[in-house]
Amino acid sequence: MLLKIERFTSLTAFSDWLDQPQSWLGVFDLPFGLPRELVTVLGWPTDWLACMQHFSAMSRSEIRTTFMNFCAARPVGGKFAHRATDLAAGSSSSMKWVNPPVAYMMHAGIPLLLQSGAHLPGLFTPQHPETQVMKLALEGYPGLLAREILGSRSYKADDKAKQTPERLIARKDLITALEQGRTRLDLRLKLSNAQRDALADDATGDTLDAVLCLMQAAWASQHHASGAAMYGLPPHLDALEGWIVTA
Repeated sequence: MLLKIERFTSLTAFSDWLDQPQSWLGVFDLPFGLPRELVTVLGWPTDWLACMQHFSAMSRSEIRTTFMNFCAARPVGGKFAHRATDLAAGSSSSMKWVNPPVAYMMHAGIPLLLQSGAHLPGLFTPQHPETQVMKLALEGYPGLLAREILGSRSYKADDKAKQTPERLIARKDLITALEQGRTRLDLRLKLSNAQRDALADDATGDTLDAVLCLMQAAWASQHHASGAAMYGLPPHLDALEGWIVTA
């Protein structure tokens, strides 16, 4: 059941929410790791935390230049390195800095998760005193679930000129399928009429993407409750690259 949508207008506001002393299980639409091939070629640390600390300490311009140089040395058609989970989920390489700039999303998001004291199953367990607060962060990808329902149909656009009636119909079809449980996650989304309208009316797809992550979080929580290790993540995932939940 969707209780409410919370919106943050800045990274500071988002960080403040993450830092609150409350337990949560969250699925975040940003990469949690870089391709092992990239990290190895660059000579960066292959320990996840050390790698993320090194990456986070760089400026965006340094990241862009470093990744561009890596791509320049590779053949056409194979410029980007990919994680195993990128291939499994059909997502963009986590090293991309444009279209979409997921590397920058990781650069902005991972430090906030670490600062909040979040546990990233399979990647990082915070070293802090025993507490009743448990924050669990998993990597998600809304497009994985949307594509299962819509195939290649587009349901969102940031460009107002591309916010067409066809994309509105796709959003409504996607919402209906989620409510009816017509996905391999075997979950039904419960919405009020007002919430349904709000999801359909957001032509950027940001609100609907948040709900798609909610569905992936519910699947992970359900798997954990049934005794699955690491919230349904593969038991032998690459502890440097990470994995997209439900992929």
